[in-house]
Amino acid sequence: MPTARFLLWGGLVAAAGGAVLCVLGWYGISGERFAERQLPYLASCTVPGAALLVAGAVLVAAAVRTAPTAPDEPGDAAADLAADGTGPPPPPSSDGPPLRVPGGTLAHRPDCPLVADRADALPAAGDPALAPCPVCEPWPP
Repeated sequence: MPTARFLLWGGLVAAAGGAVLCVLGWYGISGERFAERQLPYLASCTVPGAALLVAGAVLVAAAVRTAPTAPDEPGDAAADLAADGTGPPPPPSSDGPPLRVPGGTLAHRPDCPLVADRADALPAAGDPALAPCPVCEPWPP
């Protein structure tokens, strides 16, 4: 993607320019004894250099975030497993009856993250002693 490439190279150039300005500012400040003679180096090199370093880091992060991901290849192992029917089971849905955990006091929707991957979850079967889960809220209070 050309945008990601532009952001990446722009960020790298900005960060390199900021590093050069910071080094020049440090070199200028190190040769001056009095603070009032060091201020021009801070104002003209070090502060803009630090700003360019931050801008470069932001641009590189944006380039990484917008970089395209590789599409699944036809020979991908996960795709082959799913095509064979031996792949991972489909994600749970909330269309089923409420579930409970043995010894638990809450009723959960089947897609609740607290019971979705548990093999020991049982149907709640309308047990009135169960309170609704505060995470998935299986029925209105």
